[in-house]
Amino acid sequence: MEFGMDKAQEILNKGIAEAEEVVKNPSKVDEILKQLEEKLKAVPVIGSTLSDLPLMIAMIKAWIKKEYTVVSPKAIACLVGAILYLIKKKDLIPDSIPIVGHADDLAVMGLALKLSEKELKAFAEWRDGTGAV
Repeated sequence: MEFGMDKAQEILNKGIAEAEEVVKNPSKVDEILKQLEEKLKAVPVIGSTLSDLPLMIAMIKAWIKKEYTVVSPKAIACLVGAILYLIKKKDLIPDSIPIVGHADDLAVMGLALKLSEKELKAFAEWRDGTGAV
């Protein structure tokens, strides 16, 4: 089975529609962020691709609390869509397959982080007090 960025984009696009509904409910978003943290504990190697995950989680939480609102709702939906894919039990490649089982998760999350890179950078600057809102 071949899995590349095109497939990751297709999966992410499907998740965005669902995510746009989920982000309307702050308690639901908080719950999926908790599920993400639990799932990441089981991933053997996160790697540099996902080094922005804590920043992503902080940005989503700040957006939900309306502390940081200048981020695009599409960027939030993109990130939440990737989280939904990551925490759901139906993977393209089952997580039970050592190392390879997390490839689809990493690809989808990596793509979402890359697509939201500008928003994440702006949030980091705002959070660190080096940027303006």
